[in-house]
Amino acid sequence: MNTPLILDGGMGRELNRSGAPFRQPEWSALALIEGPDFVRRAHDAFIAAGADAITTNSYAVVPFHIGEERFRKDGKMLADRAGRIAREAANAAARKVIVAGSLPPLFGSYRPDLFIEKEAQGIAEILIAGLSPHVDVWLAETQGSIAEAASLRKAIGEDQRPFWVSFTLEDGRTATPPKLRSHEPVEAAVRAARDWNAEALLFNCSQPEVMAAALDAAAKALGRDSGITLGVYANAFPPQDEDAAANAGLSEIRADLDPPRYLKFVQDWRARGAGIVGGCCGIGPEHIAAIRKAVG
Repeated sequence: MNTPLILDGGMGRELNRSGAPFRQPEWSALALIEGPDFVRRAHDAFIAAGADAITTNSYAVVPFHIGEERFRKDGKMLADRAGRIAREAANAAARKVIVAGSLPPLFGSYRPDLFIEKEAQGIAEILIAGLSPHVDVWLAETQGSIAEAASLRKAIGEDQRPFWVSFTLEDGRTATPPKLRSHEPVEAAVRAARDWNAEALLFNCSQPEVMAAALDAAAKALGRDSGITLGVYANAFPPQDEDAAANAGLSEIRADLDPPRYLKFVQDWRARGAGIVGGCCGIGPEHIAAIRKAVG
């Protein structure tokens, strides 16, 4: 089995755990605004744990989290700061570390029903302009619907850097067929990823229990020699309701997903064909270290 590319873990909860400025609705953007040194330390911790790729702390740099006025005034500057901090951390590493530019759901996590297509392009272009000088790949992550992800792919335009797209799934589902939070089937996400010439198709920010079925469905739809790498980075939240949103409060972290237990899920995903693995909310450097130790 080939060695997978290892992503980092959840930036927001790592910032919160480290004592960084952290509250809702700003979420991880507050540390970027008030305590950027905490962001650098979080990146360094994930790199030291063994991550091959770190994700820019731009997830909450959207009007939904920091407000319309602040985003208009400071959005590009904050995205640039997020990209620069990640780039500096990667450059300081003793080995090659990829910087993935995080392009989040623009109108709130887990709520594809809040997506406003006519406003998406303008928000995305500001984020992309700030991040662009610093990133190696684009990562449209925690996408709840194909329309959300399509708006980000459109905003990237002719940029030739690799495009990775990661969808969040309906939680609490262990039965097939697996679906995105928009209720669209995984097979539709595969078709979209092909249309966008995506280098990687991932699933993230859902319970680890729902990921295997999504991987299986995606692998079947892709077939052999697709050229698209599959990946998973799950969260440590309990199941999230359909009307939940990322700034509604701080979700609990499951006590049963310590590094050894999370590693068992990762090993199963690898056996099902995942070439990229890591963690999302609540998955810390200790989890990434366990993955790195297991895969070598």
